[in-house]
Amino acid sequence: MENRVLDKYKVIVEFLAEVLGENCEVVLHDVNDFENSIIAIENGHISGRKVNDSLTDLALNVLKDQEKLESDYLTNYTGKTYDGRELKSSTYFIKDQGEVKGMLCINIDVSKYMEARDLLNSFIGNDQNVEKKENNQEFSEKFTSSIEELIDSMIANSIGNSSIPPARMTANEKKEITNKLDDQGVFLLKNSVSKVAKKLHTSEATIYRYLND
Repeated sequence: MENRVLDKYKVIVEFLAEVLGENCEVVLHDVNDFENSIIAIENGHISGRKVNDSLTDLALNVLKDQEKLESDYLTNYTGKTYDGRELKSSTYFIKDQGEVKGMLCINIDVSKYMEARDLLNSFIGNDQNVEKKENNQEFSEKFTSSIEELIDSMIANSIGNSSIPPARMTANEKKEITNKLDDQGVFLLKNSVSKVAKKLHTSEATIYRYLND
């Protein structure tokens, strides 16, 4: 006989399935009938199961292990379908006066997300390229839409690395920033000297002198 405690959870099965979508299977188990435990299921195409199918090996293991049942739920463990697709699964234990009567399970098919992750890893690199990444750590690149933006960005980065505002910098501190910008190639760009002079609160002649020194 169907457990009346579980009846109210059937509508929750339908609700969760509609909210979470077709890649999420929602299952309601009656743990008093191991062989025909499934009393409600939505999106059963994910695991290939249907009403009156049996409990899983994990469910059996949990029911045997009382320590696991002290918790109200298990979340984000891995499951696999009959055809090898990986699932992200969670189970809520339905209890009545401390005794487990049923299990409400959510199984999300993450196989497509894993394929997307692997595709991204192959494109951007993965752990196999750690050595290469470490060797190239000194290089970085900024993408801007104009030379003006590029100059402004490089100046801002150099000044931003100092805790002292340009108006309060000493001549040596301004010279140091100018040298760093020179090393980065800023002064190969047109109008860079006037821009740097303005940002450092000094004259163009002073910037040229720093460069000549």
